[in-house]
Amino acid sequence: MRRILPTCDRTMAHAPSPRSIYPATLAVAVASAALLLGACANASTPGDAIIAAAQNGDQHQVDRFQTLDLDWHDDARNRLVPVRLYWPDSAARGAPVPLIVFSHGIGGSRAGYSHLGRYWAEQGFASLHVQHVGSDNQLWRGNLFTLSGRLQQATQESEAIARVADLRFALDQLLAGERGTRIDTTRIVAAGHSYGAMTAMLAAGARVERGGRALALRDARIRAAILMSAPPFYGESDFGPILRELSVPTLHLTTTEDVIRVPGYHSPAADRLRVFEATGSSLKVLAVFEGGSHSVFMDRRGSGDAALQIRAATRELSSVFLRRVFDGSEGNAGGLTAWGSAHPGTLAAYRVQ
Repeated sequence: MRRILPTCDRTMAHAPSPRSIYPATLAVAVASAALLLGACANASTPGDAIIAAAQNGDQHQVDRFQTLDLDWHDDARNRLVPVRLYWPDSAARGAPVPLIVFSHGIGGSRAGYSHLGRYWAEQGFASLHVQHVGSDNQLWRGNLFTLSGRLQQATQESEAIARVADLRFALDQLLAGERGTRIDTTRIVAAGHSYGAMTAMLAAGARVERGGRALALRDARIRAAILMSAPPFYGESDFGPILRELSVPTLHLTTTEDVIRVPGYHSPAADRLRVFEATGSSLKVLAVFEGGSHSVFMDRRGSGDAALQIRAATRELSSVFLRRVFDGSEGNAGGLTAWGSAHPGTLAAYRVQ
């Protein structure tokens, strides 16, 4: 994996040039100035669901789930794994509930992407948002002149692998606890945005080799993946060997302006499409929203109507996708087949295959 190039508009002049940190096979870029500015905003988003809903302008019921912050510690790695759990009221009654394990982008936190956590919980999904302490909002704290070094450290191969281990550990912890008995272990989903989408892909089955042997990163409990702004594998002309074994159903979400721009490096929106094409999923869906930026899927204060529409459509499509994956249901409105035609003003492209 070559350097994952993070930057922020206030430090772009000092951003390092790309250089290899993975000796072979896997290379990725996951951040842009817009993304990291959004991550800064995410870090300060209040945890209370009612306050967050008011700030984001998203209208939700907030009385159908609990929000719990849990500070776990992985003794085997001596690493903190903070999480935020959106726990649906329906988990206390009836059948066990599905679970979505979510990974944030670089510089984010468990408090981010709350519009997704709230919505999924309202739909009856438990949603576990994992905070990755090596690449979380702690990056923004400290001396501004050493920020570049902190960002470089957050993109090392060791941190990319540690993030996958964070997801596995958090899932282990939840399932081993009292609430684990209320989780349907046949309906577990990995989801993430940008760097988090890379984490989700690796956990869901993307194949990485070292010395001719595949790294043991896949978690067989994951039955589907939701990938927002999934980063490409740079330095590789063919993504097939990496992604063809990612066979679980995948939902790919991007925008026409989902572009990464940093000094010495450019990732066009077409890279997200290449990831979609190479993924070997039994069912895969691509939604390309009109407009929007690399950070549009995040909680953002003062977002315009177009961004709010994209986030609302993202939430709705994720629910339709998961109903199809787990229940085989197309719903009264035709499900995945008809969903795209119902959003002509929001979508630039839509594919189900």
